[in-house]
Amino acid sequence: MPRDGGPAIEVNALTKRFGDFVAVDHISFTIDRGEVFGFLGPNGAGKSTTIRMLSGLLLPSEGSATVDGLDVGTETATLRTRIGYMPQLFSLYPDLTTRENLEFYGGLYGVGDDAIVRRIEELTQTIGLQSVLDQLTGTLSTGWRQRAALACAIVHEPPIVFLDEPTSGVDQQARQQFWDLIADLAAGGTTVLVTTHLMEEAERCTRLGMISRGSLIALDTPRALLETLEGLVFVVDVDEPLAGVRALSERSFVRDVGLSGTRIRVRVAEDLSDVRARLGQALATAGIAVREIRPTRPSLEDVFVALVGDAGGEDQ
Repeated sequence: MPRDGGPAIEVNALTKRFGDFVAVDHISFTIDRGEVFGFLGPNGAGKSTTIRMLSGLLLPSEGSATVDGLDVGTETATLRTRIGYMPQLFSLYPDLTTRENLEFYGGLYGVGDDAIVRRIEELTQTIGLQSVLDQLTGTLSTGWRQRAALACAIVHEPPIVFLDEPTSGVDQQARQQFWDLIADLAAGGTTVLVTTHLMEEAERCTRLGMISRGSLIALDTPRALLETLEGLVFVVDVDEPLAGVRALSERSFVRDVGLSGTRIRVRVAEDLSDVRARLGQALATAGIAVREIRPTRPSLEDVFVALVGDAGGEDQ
């Protein structure tokens, strides 16, 4: 039976150690029902380890957490019937069709024969699996495997779904389509916790937890996080981006600087005058040719870089 009256997920000082290495370091947060909560950070920051603890796959070293009111350390058997989990590596059987995978996972979750027929029909319509329902999943493109894996994760209609880097390796169109499916799940009342290292995806979440080196460094709505960023952000297009980053990082008026694709993003103080001239002069002194320097809208990536710098760390 659904559990009502409390948050979907509560996490208190949750910690995971592997020997001397602290993968997740005393993190605390709460997720309300129906939220799309984003866990944002680079690879290796602790996102997947956190999800595995919340899914009952890893026992915490310290701290506590409840998911749908169930303790992740002591009620794992019941917990797994209340969640859907889509890992980074799609857990599909490649020598089974999409339909057969759905039937298999439905059986694991105790979905009856009549109910699984109905559920497959529903998922085929809502996720758009008509053209691949009877195709071996091993032959599907990454985008279609992604959709099939989501269908398998929610075949038992769980109230809470964990999606671990679900759009990794797919093109922009498939990514957009998948996020539309996430929005539909939330609109239907499902709570979604999604991990990502893609900053542009994070703006579609209702709230974000930013994680760096196992520690939660920020927690708020995307808009509120953007409003915390001080200074002005510029995009710099140069012939030698890496050399440009090194040159600008040595300047005292630069708060932080990094690469975004092949361009440099640099943040400076709001009251700094002649910014273009100062940036251009710093690069020219280093012998780096500049094609363009222009102001740009701050992004969540800028917020993350600034927060990591304030915390004294450096994530790649």
